[in-house]
Amino acid sequence: MWAMVHAERAALAADLAELPDDRWLTPSLCTGLTVREVLAHLTAGASLTPARWLAGVVRCRFDFDRQVAMRLAEQLGATPAETLERFRRVVSSRTKPPLPVPAMLGETLVHAEDIRRPLGIRRDYPEKAVVRVAEYYRKTDLVVVAKGRIGGLRLTANDSPFATGSGALVSGTTLALTMAMTGRAAYLDDLEGDGVERLRERCATA
Repeated sequence: MWAMVHAERAALAADLAELPDDRWLTPSLCTGLTVREVLAHLTAGASLTPARWLAGVVRCRFDFDRQVAMRLAEQLGATPAETLERFRRVVSSRTKPPLPVPAMLGETLVHAEDIRRPLGIRRDYPEKAVVRVAEYYRKTDLVVVAKGRIGGLRLTANDSPFATGSGALVSGTTLALTMAMTGRAAYLDDLEGDGVERLRERCATA
């Protein structure tokens, strides 16, 4: 699975290699963060050992949002070029906070889309990687509310074997299902089925 994480990081770095400086200010799909800041967040996640993560949590008095902001600022750098270079340095890193490896793959793929979609960059993700992330999120609310968001819904992919749940149908690509599962409302228009509006309501209130 680490190979998939590394491949997705490398692909994102390549996609951003020629991005003009002004485009780095584009709002990402992460509320309140630019695409540059989301990339710095990915760098931080690939740079934090469990011990450093815990020390930061204590320093921030168990305010996890404050910890995320602090670590992001550490990796932002003075210019977009420096932000990208810092990310390139961790492409092959196996360093991680106290999270399972599937969570790191999920963070990498979902945040890559948080960056790519607003920039109009498209990637054909390997089916194995996207399905693995979808399978991870359907079972957990650990990093982001996903399992709770899709309760009572039946998600069915139209481009892979991924399917989960029972109830009102939500269908679409595995990527769109995954992004909607993690609260990215921008992907809801890519989905079909009686359950889409219920999922939209949950994305709006999360």
